[in-house]
Amino acid sequence: MKNLHRFLCCLLAALLLTGCSAGTVEPDPEAEESSTQYLEAMDTYMTLTAYGSSRDEALDAAVEEIQRLEALLTVGSEDSEVSQLNQAGTAVLSEDTAALVERALEIYDSTGGAFDITVSPLMELWGFTTQDYQVPDPSEIQATLALVGADRISYDADTSTVTLGEGQSIDLGGIAKGYTSQRLMELFEVMGVTSAMVSLGGNIQCLGTKPDGSLWRVGIQDPVGSEGAIVAVIEVEDQAVITSGSYERYFTDEATGETYHHILDPATGYPADSGLVSVTIVTPDGTLGDALSTALFIMGLEEGTAYWQAHSDEFQAVFIDADGNLYVTEGLEDSVEADEGYTLLTADG
Repeated sequence: MKNLHRFLCCLLAALLLTGCSAGTVEPDPEAEESSTQYLEAMDTYMTLTAYGSSRDEALDAAVEEIQRLEALLTVGSEDSEVSQLNQAGTAVLSEDTAALVERALEIYDSTGGAFDITVSPLMELWGFTTQDYQVPDPSEIQATLALVGADRISYDADTSTVTLGEGQSIDLGGIAKGYTSQRLMELFEVMGVTSAMVSLGGNIQCLGTKPDGSLWRVGIQDPVGSEGAIVAVIEVEDQAVITSGSYERYFTDEATGETYHHILDPATGYPADSGLVSVTIVTPDGTLGDALSTALFIMGLEEGTAYWQAHSDEFQAVFIDADGNLYVTEGLEDSVEADEGYTLLTADG
């Protein structure tokens, strides 16, 4: 699976460096020159590209920021702030971790629990955190479900104190990369970069347009066709394009031959069976996009469309079902290219 992620990162980076739409940018003698850095962090391969005279300094700062956030947020390290919270059950959090927990709780409420950072014990039970995969006994799943529910988390915004419910633990992996890409855009702007893109696994976020004024072009992988094939391309400016799919992380049970993916439904404890195989969120807010790509995948097409209709000022979406059919929200009508066409979803139904 790591090789697949590496391949997709390179493929998406190549797509992002092509474009054809007109626009304007501020003059910069080095605007057309780019630098790229590659790294592995947050359990994924990352590609960072920036243009302009301050690009190298900005990329160095971006790598440091990624490493700083990873040290705070990863559950893979016992020394991280999240791991210490999980061990103690309560903690006063730093600004970044507190902001992420608070946002995660808001999205939990907004999505009716579809996005839930307390699924961590379920992820461990299935082996997705350790790669020691197993299909749990139904009784184990039911017992673990008793630990799931972000409504049991107590958060004091005045003191940044978080207290988990008895036996609970959290995992911010479903929102951390989106928060990170958002932070990188802010960092680039502060350092004078006006054109940049980052690929953090399935999370793409772009600053401005390309230096020549053309839009960034982001490919959406075909989740049911040939590995690495692109089923659609989205043109964006100042947007995050974040995809969650059942093809990203999964294992096959040797005894039955059945495949199980990593997007667990917090209501059932099993991999989400919503009829969707991929959800892509397009939004200026990388944090929101990361969480919603998971939540709407779990919701399914009908409920996910209804959620978009109620929040169409915040994001747009591309849904792909198990038959390979594409559904595109109307805010992307002029931005999406798909050879096989798509069904347009409208705000009025």
